[in-house]
Amino acid sequence: MKKYLSLITFSHTIFALPFAVIGFCLAIRSGNAQFSFEKLLLVLACMVFARSAAMAFNRFVDRKFDAINPRTAKREIPAGVISPKAALTLVILCCAAFVLCAYLINTLCFYLSPLALLVVLGYSYTKRFTPLCHLILGAGLALAPIGAYIALTEQFAVLPVLISVLVFLWVSGFDIIYALQDDEFDKSQNLKSIPAYMGRKNALRLSEFLHLLAAMIVLAAYFAGNFGWLYLLGAAMFIGLLIYQHILVKPNDLSKVTLAFGTTNGMASVIFCVFVCSDIFLL
Repeated sequence: MKKYLSLITFSHTIFALPFAVIGFCLAIRSGNAQFSFEKLLLVLACMVFARSAAMAFNRFVDRKFDAINPRTAKREIPAGVISPKAALTLVILCCAAFVLCAYLINTLCFYLSPLALLVVLGYSYTKRFTPLCHLILGAGLALAPIGAYIALTEQFAVLPVLISVLVFLWVSGFDIIYALQDDEFDKSQNLKSIPAYMGRKNALRLSEFLHLLAAMIVLAAYFAGNFGWLYLLGAAMFIGLLIYQHILVKPNDLSKVTLAFGTTNGMASVIFCVFVCSDIFLL
């Protein structure tokens, strides 16, 4: 189990999971749905299964590149810890579990589940033909809040869509930072990424721009949702952590990429979730 959790980097589930919780809470706040512990568990299960399928598939598809990249050569598949067949089996099981959970939630979620899988699994191939692969990853994780909202209400609404746009911009921006580590390798293998295409300096500028837009969406959601001071406090900390990760990473110094990518963004999502949900239920 420990090997498989490492394969899918289970700890990184913390990026999108809090935003699914936000979408769920927004659904309750809308007045169009009541709290359901069963549906909350199903939403969280959908998140875990979809992301696990996406990560395992990514490791399966990229196994040959991972084997020759010094940074990734010790990952489970190239290291021989987990076989490609076992990884693919995990993908199939997680996809099936995701569709089943979507079916148990409601009909709309069930009908949309193949589209969601197409996005999160299709991302793994995008690096072969477009540097915009980071945006596809952002789109995949952006399904979390609107998906959770639909799970309860079976409706679309402006506010959860705004939160999804926030996730899209935020994830796309920090994935560019993460990709800085492999810019030279990507060039050597004709793989596409923003850092390989634009260079480290310009890639960081684009990441900053995406995060600036994310900060603007955070504030737009504050006004659109008529939130209180707890949301605003959470938004301030979220934006502060966006700024902090850009202070950590420089074009000529990537030593703190892991801190910027993992720790900082994990904290940002959890903190924002806690304050937004507190604002919803306490104010």
